[in-house]
Amino acid sequence: MSPVEAVARCEELMAHAWMVRTFVKHSSEVEDFPELMDIVRSVFDTSRALETRVQDPAAYLHMLRKKIGKLRLAAAEFRKDAPLASTHTNFQQAVISIDTCVRDLESVLRECTAIPAPPKQDEDEETG
Repeated sequence: MSPVEAVARCEELMAHAWMVRTFVKHSSEVEDFPELMDIVRSVFDTSRALETRVQDPAAYLHMLRKKIGKLRLAAAEFRKDAPLASTHTNFQQAVISIDTCVRDLESVLRECTAIPAPPKQDEDEETG
C-alpha cells in the first residue's frame, strides 16, 4: 500500500469513526452516561489532528501513530460503557464499528511501517 493509498483508506475509516461520534454525541443516553463522551472527544481530536495533514502522507501517518493509542483506549472504554448506557442495537453496532475502525487503522499503520516520519519542525513553525 502506498502512502497516498494509506491516507485514503484511513480517511474512509475515520469517516466511519466520525459517524459513531455523531451518533453518540446526539444520543439521549449521554445525559445519564457522560463517560460516553470520551469516544466523542477522542474521535474529534484524532480527526482534527489528521485533517490538516491529508496532503502530506508521511506527516499524516506520523500523526496517526501518535493518536492511535488514545483512540484505542477510548474505544475500549466505549466497549465497556456502551452496554451500561443502552443495550439497543444502535449502541451494539457503534461498538463494533469503532472497534473495526481502530483495528483497521492499526492494520494500515502496520502496512506502512516503511514510511519515514517527517522531519522535526521547530516549535515556532508548528504553532506559527
